[in-house]
Amino acid sequence: MLQQIDRIRGFNRRWTEVLGLLEQGLLATDLSLTEARVIFELGAHGIDERLELRQRLGIDASFLTRVLARLEDRGLVTSTPLPRDVRRLRIALTDAGLAAFRDLDARSHDQIAALLAPLSDGRRRTLVEAMTVITGTIEPGVGAALPGRSATTRSPHDVSLRGLRAGDLGWVVQRHGELYADEYGWNEEFEALVARIVADFAAGLQPRFEHAWIAEVDGARAGCVFCCRREDGSAQLRILLVEPWARGLGIGARLVDECISFARAAGYSSMVLWTNDVLVSARRIYQAAGFRLVDEEHHRSFGHDLVGQHWRLELSPAG
Repeated sequence: MLQQIDRIRGFNRRWTEVLGLLEQGLLATDLSLTEARVIFELGAHGIDERLELRQRLGIDASFLTRVLARLEDRGLVTSTPLPRDVRRLRIALTDAGLAAFRDLDARSHDQIAALLAPLSDGRRRTLVEAMTVITGTIEPGVGAALPGRSATTRSPHDVSLRGLRAGDLGWVVQRHGELYADEYGWNEEFEALVARIVADFAAGLQPRFEHAWIAEVDGARAGCVFCCRREDGSAQLRILLVEPWARGLGIGARLVDECISFARAAGYSSMVLWTNDVLVSARRIYQAAGFRLVDEEHHRSFGHDLVGQHWRLELSPAG
């Protein structure tokens, strides 16, 4: 853990240097980092209460008082008591403050554009995905409010589903192996099973009857599910996964619903799946989608004694 701490601290120092956060003024202005953050929050998020501003920034009340006083002295913000509660203050940008916000926003945009310009499309995607994963990992679920913030101040996230792209199949295998080892202690047998499922899917893909989806959150891969054709002509839902940092956004249910909709449109009369009883969260999603438990069996797999479960969903025709 000490080595991990050192690496994170090293990253923080380097990123601070890249963005010039240690310079006298942020983005070549005469504003400090905290002053600029206050202006950004007021201009970008429409915050107008001092308490909400302090909670969003996560800074000490007395420190915020001093920062706001400096900005008021410069004519960038105003503060007035709220009519409904004179003990609470409404904070707003003045015309000069709005101009400062627009200038900061443009400078920030140009700075990041210059940072990305030398990179290839692939390296840009890698950078953005890594940042999304970092943010989600240090927060208790990107779908939840942060400590000290109300649910109304949570950050919005762009959640989308797409088909497979280059590199996705390898990612599916890798993340299944890593995640199930971390959360359930399953050994390499499980990763090998997922690798066979993925390889068979790619080798014998029937686009009319089979499909796979990757869920993305803010451009980062956050989950997956596969719809496969069985020999008996039924559809099979396979390898559903949602990244821990992306849980709480309804991604699992959305992936399952998309898989069911595809199977129904493809003309399948039923969909089946196999899972294990320890996968409680996934089972809840299947039950909510209408799957019914068919049977259970004890087995020794992936280094553990498990209870396998077969589930089935009868599909009515589309429309």
